[in-house]
Parts: sequence; C-alpha cells; structure tokens
Amino acid sequence: MTISYCRLAAAVAATMMLGFSTVRASAENWFSGDWYLTVGAAGFIAPRFEGSKSSVFTASPLISLGRAGSFTRFSSRNDNMSFALFEAGTLRAGPVGKIVFGRDDGDADELKGLDPVKWGAEVGVFAEVYPTDWLRIRGEVRHGIRSHSGVVGDIYVDAFQDITPDVRISGGPRLSFGSAKYLDAYYGVSADEAARSGLGAYTPESGLTSIGVGGAVTWKTTEKITTSAFSEYRRLLGPAKDSSLVRERGSPNQFMLGVSGTYRFDFTM
Repeated sequence: MTISYCRLAAAVAATMMLGFSTVRASAENWFSGDWYLTVGAAGFIAPRFEGSKSSVFTASPLISLGRAGSFTRFSSRNDNMSFALFEAGTLRAGPVGKIVFGRDDGDADELKGLDPVKWGAEVGVFAEVYPTDWLRIRGEVRHGIRSHSGVVGDIYVDAFQDITPDVRISGGPRLSFGSAKYLDAYYGVSADEAARSGLGAYTPESGLTSIGVGGAVTWKTTEKITTSAFSEYRRLLGPAKDSSLVRERGSPNQFMLGVSGTYRFDFTM
C-alpha cells in the first residue's frame, strides 16, 4: 500500500514538473524574438477641462510595446500606452492603459464649487486592424481606477499615406462613449455642487460623448526618432453636451493642436 502511494506521488510530481516545464518553454518561446519599445511625449494646447471653452498647454506620455513586424505599423497620438499580446497578420490586440490627471477648482474658475476629480488611471484592452495597407481601425475600452469608476471607450479610424520616404500624412474620424459613472465624474453636477457652484443640477446617463476628426503630419527624423504635428476637433454629444457645466460655462466644441516626439528601442529576447 505504501509502495503504491509512493509511486502515485512520484507520478504526480513528475506530471507537475513536466507541465511546469512545458508552460515555461511555451512562455520562453512566446517571449523570444524581436521586440520594439517606443517612448516619448506629446505637448499640446487643449481645453482646460472636459467641456471647457478655454484652452491651456499640457503634455502626456507616449509608450507602446510590441513584437517587431514585417510591415510598418501606424501609430497615433491618440493611442494610449499599450502592449500587443496578440499579433496575427494585420490584427493586434492586448492591454492598454492611460494616465488620468486630476481636476479641481484651481484649474479654472468655471469649476468653482464642483468636487475634484482625483488623478488616477484607466486600464483595459485595445484591438486594431488594417483592412488595407493604408487604413487602420483601432478601438480601446478602459475602466477607471481612482479618478472615476466608470467605463470609457474610443474608436479611431486613420487613413495614412507616405508622401516621401520620411514624411507621412494621416487623419480620420474619432468616436468616444462613456458609462454613467464616467460621465458623472466629469459632467455631473450633484445637488450640493449645484448649491455651491450656481450650476443647474445634472445627472448624466451613459452614451456617446463625442464625435470628431483628427489629422497629423509625421516626420521620421532619424531611424529611431519620429516627430509629428497634429490637430483634432471634437464635438461633444448627448449626455456630455447636455451637462449644465458645458451649457452654462463651457462649449461643446473642443479643439486640440500639438506636437509629439518618440524614440524607438529595438531588442531581442
């Protein structure tokens, strides 16, 4: 009986070791190969807050990690920090993250009396596909952490064309949506906030938040460095446009103009 248990234990141990070795080998095979990491930043003039009618200069990081491919991938200032876990031909997908900066009544007089929005992050997933060699469609869905507890999503469609070996033009439509919790953080006005601020009370529902168009001119300054100039226009819709903050003190028309620069690191694992 003891011998049988010993043999069983040995068999189980051997199976576990074999399984662990297989998983480790699969992981090593998955990570092995050529990779790229692009890091940089964008500086731009944009609305002081979501729905503002005045603008301010700000900046944001640009980070992307993925496997090196056989064709030149398109990237945009709109792309948040992402990691391509899955790549098959013209399809890429994986986790995505975004740093969310805080907002309080010190940022603009229009925010006096409103609760602050804490700094935090949004994490989720992205997927992008190239229907043709000159068109990319990318979608992101992210959940707020600390800054808000809602869900926000973006869809970007970009057509791109190389006018010289080092200069590319691109542009296309943008679409954004948000859940009620996300919209409440940025566009909602509670009864207490209404009493303090003088704005009308407003409780938003989920829905489309904006539609717009953006474009960029990108220069491949060196083999590793890429710079660009970009602009974008968004028109707030539905629950965002109907906010008393936007109607009474802001504007549904949102403009952005800026420049960016990134550096690409190539490495092998």
